Amino acid sequence: MRHAKAGDREAWSGDDRQRPLTKKGMQQAEKLVALLARLPVSSVYSSPFVRCVQTVEPLARVRHLEVKLSPSLEEGQGLEGLGEFLADRGLDETVLSTHGDIVQELVDDLVAREVIQPGYGGVEKGCTWVLAVDEHGVTERARYLPAP
Repeated sequence: MRHAKAGDREAWSGDDRQRPLTKKGMQQAEKLVALLARLPVSSVYSSPFVRCVQTVEPLARVRHLEVKLSPSLEEGQGLEGLGEFLADRGLDETVLSTHGDIVQELVDDLVAREVIQPGYGGVEKGCTWVLAVDEHGVTERARYLPAP
């Protein structure tokens, strides 16, 4: 999932890694719990950026899971970072909280490989993509859940 609504990057004067969710973003994070209520979740990983962690904290709390931090989900890591998770068969039913650039690369890849049609889904803050991957870590199906 892409992190929920955070404060404006240009208006933030501190370290961008510390930029938190806005009030709307915190509400989105809480609503993600209900959005994912019917899906099994066995683990939660996040980019170490505060806004990504805050996005999945309510879900992790309700599911009694720890949010595990991974630099592979940070901005700029691209599909290579995401691929580490998709290829790990031990991470079935895992939620990943990451950034817009990675989600955009994922969507572009899904379109290029004709897993989804162009224009299906989006990359807005707080959106979620539910992926089904084969034994080689290749996405076979994708379902888009709009941001709450």
